[in-house]
Amino acid sequence: MSKSVIRAVLFDYGGVIVEEGFYNGLLQLAKEQSLPVRSMPEEGMNAVYDSGFVLGHGTATEFWALLRNRTGLEGDDDFLTNRVNNGFIIRQRVIDLIRSLRSKGYVTGILSDQTHWLNELDERDHFFKEFDHIYNSYYLGKGKRDPTIFTDVVNDLKLQPGEVLFIDDNEKNVLRAREMGLKAILYVDHKSFIAELEEILKEDIDY
Repeated sequence: MSKSVIRAVLFDYGGVIVEEGFYNGLLQLAKEQSLPVRSMPEEGMNAVYDSGFVLGHGTATEFWALLRNRTGLEGDDDFLTNRVNNGFIIRQRVIDLIRSLRSKGYVTGILSDQTHWLNELDERDHFFKEFDHIYNSYYLGKGKRDPTIFTDVVNDLKLQPGEVLFIDDNEKNVLRAREMGLKAILYVDHKSFIAELEEILKEDIDY
């Protein structure tokens, strides 16, 4: 079997490299405060975009104020931020996988809709060192809701879209990546992810 044409593998942060702290944290807060549970994570994503925070155009204070106003969520900025960020727990087997990919010569990167919190999380968990590139919407001024971000990243890597594999736990982001010509995997669980990864890369991955 011939080797895959994939040269770079990009990972979403929350829900792939780590447990999804933003989604799970807001869900838990909604339960604790007897707020509509199912809609809270979606409201959070909308607020982080509408406030401009995730694109580097707004602040955490503006984001939390908007979310409080829309949902009735209670708690000061530091409390709410800590609750969310404490939920981002490293998945060591994914880190081990990334190390294996780099050892095989693949370029690795993070492509995440995140804020400056990602830098603070790296200060806590020291995961940036595992990657060749960090693409964070906060500094790019563009998130994955805009499909052209995938073209921008591919161009920065100096590769063709078909040479880049993207992994995300959000189906819409995966579909946008595919529409822009990238290979993409929807992360549902680790076992199925590894099976699909090995099929695309056309090789076994030790991790």
